[in-house]
Amino acid sequence: MGNECFKVNLLDMNQKRKSLKMFGRLISFVKPYKPLFGLAAFCVVLLSFLSPFRPYLIGTMVDRYIVNSQNAELLLTWSIGIAVLLFSEGILQFASSYFSNLLAQSVIRDIRKNLFKHIVSFRMKYFDKTPVGALVTRVVSDLEAITQVFSSGIMEISGDLISLSMVLSLMFITNWQLSLMTLIPIPLLIVATRIFAKAMRSSFQLERLQVTKLNTFVQEHLTGMSIVQIFNKNKEEYAKFVEINKGHRRAHINAVWANSIFFPVVEILSSLSIAFLLVWGALRVDGKSTLEIQAMYGQIIAFTLWIYQLYRPIRQLADKFNVLQRGVVRAERIFEILDHDAQSQFGGALENVDFNADISFKGVSFAYKEGQDVLRNIDLNIEKGTTVAIVGSTGAGKSTIINILGRFYEHERGEIRIGEVKIEDIQLSYLRKNIAVVLQDIFLFSDTIHNNITLGDDQISRAQVIEASRAVGAHDFISRLPGNYDYSIGERGTVLSVGQRQLLSFIRAFVYNPQVLILDEATSSVDNESEVLIQRATEQITKGRTSIVIAHRMSTIQNADLIVVMDKGEIIESGTHQQLIKREGKYNTLYEKQIFQPKG
Repeated sequence: MGNECFKVNLLDMNQKRKSLKMFGRLISFVKPYKPLFGLAAFCVVLLSFLSPFRPYLIGTMVDRYIVNSQNAELLLTWSIGIAVLLFSEGILQFASSYFSNLLAQSVIRDIRKNLFKHIVSFRMKYFDKTPVGALVTRVVSDLEAITQVFSSGIMEISGDLISLSMVLSLMFITNWQLSLMTLIPIPLLIVATRIFAKAMRSSFQLERLQVTKLNTFVQEHLTGMSIVQIFNKNKEEYAKFVEINKGHRRAHINAVWANSIFFPVVEILSSLSIAFLLVWGALRVDGKSTLEIQAMYGQIIAFTLWIYQLYRPIRQLADKFNVLQRGVVRAERIFEILDHDAQSQFGGALENVDFNADISFKGVSFAYKEGQDVLRNIDLNIEKGTTVAIVGSTGAGKSTIINILGRFYEHERGEIRIGEVKIEDIQLSYLRKNIAVVLQDIFLFSDTIHNNITLGDDQISRAQVIEASRAVGAHDFISRLPGNYDYSIGERGTVLSVGQRQLLSFIRAFVYNPQVLILDEATSSVDNESEVLIQRATEQITKGRTSIVIAHRMSTIQNADLIVVMDKGEIIESGTHQQLIKREGKYNTLYEKQIFQPKG
């Protein structure tokens, strides 16, 4: 039993150290905004000192100018003074709230920028394992929760603690015996607060998991809604959503349950303090003269106000510590990503590399999962200015060659060179600037056609876009759209046909004028008319450029300078179309299956 308690205490200590470390890292983001932080802190501290003096002044005013002298002129003067103090408190409250929230939004903006910049630097392997919905939760919901750490956490907690110190000091200075009497319920409140804080932390952790699970499910199923409807899985997926939603509700109910118990406890204890104050007053009245009883009025009024000022911050402190805990719990997830350097793509330093050079693969191997090689000892030389086609059955490793050439994944063994330069020595952005890839799975943003082609690059003019569109043969269909190049295509470009979307992806690649052009089964999903257009455009754009074509349709690669045949991660044949047909090997088999397959 003793060992179990020791383990629990050790876990609590470790968790507290971890939370303090996370909190410290959050605070480090305030450094660029020290003046703003100082201004907000000044307003909070000044407000915390002024507010506790108000009950003292009201009590003094009652004693001097209502009970004793009844001086209407001085009473009016003191009343105006107290009104001015209240007005000043209101201004300070506004200023502290405004500057605290401005600080919070500035800090969160910086963290969000750092987080997104870090995420886009990750290798594709990271995104293969991490649900998109989980990342959306980190970038949006988790950071919103952290905002409250700065806006209603640190500042207000500090202000409440100062205010509590001031209230207690004034209470004991005024009447230490009465102070002790009214503070009898405080130990119970401290115990209740500790229990409440532990319960809330566990509920926040559960809430965090359920929010991520819900966001992930919704994001995936909205993206894949066509699959759900095509296979008539509406009821099944709805049933799954109902269960996840129940879990989400339970997680929030746990927090509501703790709040529902704690806050009535605070109200009861504050009422007890008022009751002890009244008991003290009743005991003091016995045997006293009218003047002596009247002399107690000011103190009773002041203490009544102080008790409310004492319990309100304590009650709010519990709320704000919850906000702080929620923010720290969410910060753990944010910093977990920011600290995740193993998946980052570290680029080289070389720029101005001549991409008009041979591309060579020497003994290159790669595995998506350790011990399961997808590429095995690839030796391949792609001469500058030539078109090389890579063919093979599904899973042969064709697309993987493209992935490691663009460093979307890092090869594990062997080396890849552009001329004499290793690709890992080339600055990553410069490498990708010179290599354009057209994928089979086209992704278009919810934006205009022009912006989808240029991807927001202001250096690419409308004239260049139109010229590239004419080269591809897409200018006519774009011109027929409402607004032509300013036509908004909606999410993922679903208002366009598959062939039209593919043509836009071709224009996107062409307009960047790449040194190396890669077509990854780019014509496999288009109709015959679009394929003819793309073939014509490809012939123009590949002139004088190194081009790599991963082909599904054999008819598109017969004129390639070199055809490479892959099987199970290895190159088994290479040569021109005619050479490979004469060998009657794997290529010939694939060609005959496709060209002479039965029709109808």
